[in-house]
Amino acid sequence: MVSEKIAKLINEQIAHEQYAAQYYLSMSAWFSGKDLDGIANYFRVQSKEELMHADKMFDYLNDVGGEIIIGEIAKPPHEFENATDIFEKALAHEKIVTKSIFNIVKNANEEGDFATTSFLQWFINEQVEEEASASQYVTKIKMVCDNPSALYLFDQELAQRVFTPDTTA
Repeated sequence: MVSEKIAKLINEQIAHEQYAAQYYLSMSAWFSGKDLDGIANYFRVQSKEELMHADKMFDYLNDVGGEIIIGEIAKPPHEFENATDIFEKALAHEKIVTKSIFNIVKNANEEGDFATTSFLQWFINEQVEEEASASQYVTKIKMVCDNPSALYLFDQELAQRVFTPDTTA
């Protein structure tokens, strides 16, 4: 059985993941409005991944007997300065998510909750990937945003991304 404190933190993380899904969907809409459908696809896939993360946490909390309380999700911003602004905000948001997950792990370790610590290892690894990828895309968008041909190629690259549900966690 998971403690009330850990259950509360996981419930908060579920809300964070659901907010991230909406945030990325808002970013996707911005790029769609600019006819950059490949980049819009990238953020649409990001949105789906965040919902998958929320579902994994929901299922885990249910499996360990924690009370699931669906939290309020704030409205994400929908106006952005430019493409670079969006990618920088995506990276900043991933760093916030990482800190939140680390906080749950820290608290689970303090309580000796090895099941939660083990469960969250997948998310720690995922966040390393997410931050590295987001950082790489910030670098790329800064290189291409003033070059229409390069932006076109970047858009085509991100159009190839496909959502693949992870079944290992």
